[in-house]
Amino acid sequence: MKVILLSDLRHRGRRGQVVDVKPGYARNFLLPQGIALEATPGNLKYFDHQKKKIEARHESEREVAAGVAAAISALRLSLRKRAMENGSLYGSVTAGEVVDMLAAQGIEIDRRQVDLGGGIKALGEHVVRIDLHSEVVAELPVTVEAEE
Repeated sequence: MKVILLSDLRHRGRRGQVVDVKPGYARNFLLPQGIALEATPGNLKYFDHQKKKIEARHESEREVAAGVAAAISALRLSLRKRAMENGSLYGSVTAGEVVDMLAAQGIEIDRRQVDLGGGIKALGEHVVRIDLHSEVVAELPVTVEAEE
């Protein structure tokens, strides 16, 4: 089933693109959530008309994300967690903790934008990837230290 994406969808496409998805995925998730529209001739004609506005908005969002990425890349965050003697943590560092640390620095992001890779479960230096935009990714160095 062909749908028009109304917002960026990871591993599927960008806003305004026409993509082919399974009918159940479209009917049960994309359409009810307002993430996509069915690609009918009327909707395609409407979206062709709106494409310039979408591209301009996409470009402005990318520029804002690039500015936030520069601010994030300039930071070096440090976090104290309880750890065992061998250096592994009790639990792990969560995306919510990274978001809270960035909020304390005045940078607001959503926790779904934080990619911890395989997770942070040990003391030391780690790099957290933050997907700010489909074309902009920031890397945040995080140091995890043992709590006394």
